[in-house]
Amino acid sequence: QVQLVESGGGLVQAGGSLRLSCAASGRTFSNYALGWFRQAPGKEREFVGAIRRSGGITYYADSVKGRFTISRDNAKNTVNLQMNSLKPEDTAVYYCAAEAGYGRSLYIETNYDYWGQGTQVTVSS
Repeated sequence: QVQLVESGGGLVQAGGSLRLSCAASGRTFSNYALGWFRQAPGKEREFVGAIRRSGGITYYADSVKGRFTISRDNAKNTVNLQMNSLKPEDTAVYYCAAEAGYGRSLYIETNYDYWGQGTQVTVSS
């Protein structure tokens, strides 16, 4: 079992930056790939980005590529999402998730085994 807790959400103006963090407790953090998803009001949850166990490989949705950066610190059991050049359409609840399998696509929500409770990000125009 892994417990995930997101933090760092808030209200920011368009063009601004936020840094989300996800703290994990429970089983060995480095055994999990980690992903970030988001869900805007009235929309389905969507993939934002993910990072493999070693931290050497990252994936991003086209909508955030070049603006968002995922990093992880296996010693501190945290994964971060640095969000720059934020746009109003980035407004959503952001969730981190942990994936325990091997070789599974990190783009697919149902491949993740554990989820945090989410943190709200609001970008004003």
